[in-house]
Amino acid sequence: MTYESSSAPGRPAELGPDADVTRLAPELAQFAAVARLEHVTRAAQLLGMPQPTLSRAVARLEDELGVRLLARQGRAVRLTRAGRILLDAAERALAEVERGVEAARAEADPAAGRVAFGFLHTMGADAVPALLRGFRAGHPRVRFQLVQDHVAAMLERLRAGELDLCLVSPLPDAPDLTARPLDEQRLFLTVPPDHRLAGRRRVRLAEVAEEPWVTVEQGYGLRHIVEGFCTEAGFAPRIAFEGEDVETLRGLVAAGLGVSLLPPALVPRPGAVELEVTAPRTRRAIGLAWPAHRPLPPPAAAFRDFVLSRRGSILSHD
Repeated sequence: MTYESSSAPGRPAELGPDADVTRLAPELAQFAAVARLEHVTRAAQLLGMPQPTLSRAVARLEDELGVRLLARQGRAVRLTRAGRILLDAAERALAEVERGVEAARAEADPAAGRVAFGFLHTMGADAVPALLRGFRAGHPRVRFQLVQDHVAAMLERLRAGELDLCLVSPLPDAPDLTARPLDEQRLFLTVPPDHRLAGRRRVRLAEVAEEPWVTVEQGYGLRHIVEGFCTEAGFAPRIAFEGEDVETLRGLVAAGLGVSLLPPALVPRPGAVELEVTAPRTRRAIGLAWPAHRPLPPPAAAFRDFVLSRRGSILSHD
């Protein structure tokens, strides 16, 4: 057995203090194996590599660091003080990498992985819980990270890899995203009970062209859709109040502060009257989006397929 080591323990290091040491990772793992066993031949057998190759790798690490890490002692080797310092650090780093590998594998486990799922605020009370309940019936160990936000922010996180899937409206038209329509949701003109139109069942949107409006803030998909319908009806809405939460907007309408175009209330709210709009046809498409050029992890792909299989029944309460 031979062990090759630097013949110049005081040799200046080839790596400066600010050098990139990531290229040393394989040699650090090999050194750790030798240090644990204190025997090059046994370490080589454990690693499945020739003993001379392993000896050269450890000697190369010593040359690059400029310190002696191992000293020969008969047929075995022992750690120097510098070697023990490095081994302690290498063991911690390798353990952290092992934990990361295990976490990454668990993330992609189709039976128990994690799905990062974004959706509109207006979908969180009923539609999303129903989807999760249906999917978890067949995949009880899959975990979910749920994110509620406006469309622009969710699509940005989708592109950045922070989200796997998004339930959105309107559907994005971009080459880097895939989007599939799932359902349509009717938007109702919502007015206070003492409004001049409150006694009617159907109205044209142009009939409230001069009214003050309450709506969600810029950046929300619903805001873009509402402004589009108003433009189609021949006017630009005069925005009196903006907010983030649809139920808050419904409360503002009930207080007589304006009218709004909103999804149906899951629970009827006293003071807010919903009227069907006949012109234009105020419906918004709800769809699912995911990255076009990045494969989905297995649990996310399974959830995507499940959601697509529910096409047409996502908003069964509507």
